[in-house]
Amino acid sequence: MIDGSILVGNADRRNATTFHGVNSATGEALPQEFYEASAADVADACALAAQAAESFAGLSPNARADFIEAAAEAILAIGDTLIETAMAESGLPLMRLEGERMRTVNQLRLFAGEVRDGSWLDVTIDPALPDRAPPRSDLRRMNLALGPVAVFGASNFPLAFSVAGGDTASAFAAGCPVVVKGHPAHPATGELVARAIRLAVQSCGLSEGVFSFLPGQSNDLGGALVADPRIKAVGFTGSRGGGLALVAIAAKRAEPIPVYAEMASINPVVLMPAALDVRAEALGAAFVGSLTMGAGQFCTNPGLVIALDSPALDRFINAASEALSVVEPPVMLTPGIHTAYQAGVAALDASDLAKRRGSGQASTAPNRCSGALFETTDVAFVAEKSLGHEVFGASAVIVRCASMAAMLGVIASLEGQLTATLQMDPADEAPAATLLPLLSGKVGRVLANGWPTGVEVSHAMVHGGPYPSTSDGRTTSVGTLAMTRFLRPVCYQDIPDPLLPPPVQTSNPWKLPRRIDGKRESA
Repeated sequence: MIDGSILVGNADRRNATTFHGVNSATGEALPQEFYEASAADVADACALAAQAAESFAGLSPNARADFIEAAAEAILAIGDTLIETAMAESGLPLMRLEGERMRTVNQLRLFAGEVRDGSWLDVTIDPALPDRAPPRSDLRRMNLALGPVAVFGASNFPLAFSVAGGDTASAFAAGCPVVVKGHPAHPATGELVARAIRLAVQSCGLSEGVFSFLPGQSNDLGGALVADPRIKAVGFTGSRGGGLALVAIAAKRAEPIPVYAEMASINPVVLMPAALDVRAEALGAAFVGSLTMGAGQFCTNPGLVIALDSPALDRFINAASEALSVVEPPVMLTPGIHTAYQAGVAALDASDLAKRRGSGQASTAPNRCSGALFETTDVAFVAEKSLGHEVFGASAVIVRCASMAAMLGVIASLEGQLTATLQMDPADEAPAATLLPLLSGKVGRVLANGWPTGVEVSHAMVHGGPYPSTSDGRTTSVGTLAMTRFLRPVCYQDIPDPLLPPPVQTSNPWKLPRRIDGKRESA
């Protein structure tokens, strides 16, 4: 079932250049050989996607939803092989990957339901008013698919943010063909899912260019994909350096295109005074649970704590340090991620402005993440920007603030983030009301008395935030709003009804919800 091929439409290809996946738990190369996609493969995949774009965008909502649901069922049909393969490549545990598989499948089903609903087309009709002075033309607006989308698989979620993840699901839902650049950390997992999607394309009788899968390790491969003139948008989850490199390539094209890159975030947690005084020990333990979840390799792990200097903060730090001290070091996703984590922790250890306050258990086994907890002052944090840089893994900085004004200053100094958390009790609501507008301007999701790890895939979710947490903070990579990234509005003025797309035809043949002359009408 896995042979290392490049999947360009319906064709399986092999090239001279090969690579291997790595067993994260041992650091050893896995035996299966994979073929590196070439510039010619990129060009052919993009050409097929461009050829498929019009017919795929023109599918009825039911037909497109049927395809998305078929892809979900094909992924489920892979069975245990998918989980076993992902475990070997990522070092992630069984239960985590089983949950991630269902998240991937349910995410596809959610988008299928959204496609059938039809509201995303935003059909708006302003009928002609020929007797008005001046007369009004007949105006009909709807959203159209942008065209082929390049999707980059993520390292930390080999299923839910990868080949069939949120970027692919939302692009398909919007009516866009997808060319996936597979992540080299889990090439076998990627191929299994890619073959399932291709099976769905075939079983639904769609053009082969609706989907292609390009595995490879080379940065040039990703660059060629973004630079191809037939690609109209990009979805990316990964490092700031990688995301900004793709943004630069896209901006230099003859036709610049949007890159929706989810990048670095340290997800601040603000401990309000009353909550900290009452629940310091419980908060310390729970914080470490969120910090170390998935070896700190979620984009929403909390990497920053902001609190007022007090005996209660000392209690919090002691409890967090104690909880961290018994955390066994989990396997990290790749040797490269582990090396970067160690370098980030070493830089904090070497800083005169940060003091280590807690450590996870150590290990001599390969690629293990030993957690680290540091403390600094509000003055140091604001002055030294490196203290606010993401260390991808289970490392966090606690900022001890001299006053509420200092706490506000720390928050104001933050870069854009994905999330911010307020731990508060009823007595904290008045000062929290002062902080909430500031936090809302810094993040895409603000939560109270919870922890940011765990992103619900739903209609209301926002998984995005101001730059540099993402390259475009106006949207999300999780939830049905993600479709809007790959749509654009078009207005048809005085076009004869038979020539109009079905959503804006007078008879409404697809029975879609529409807004006519300012009034919303149900399907």
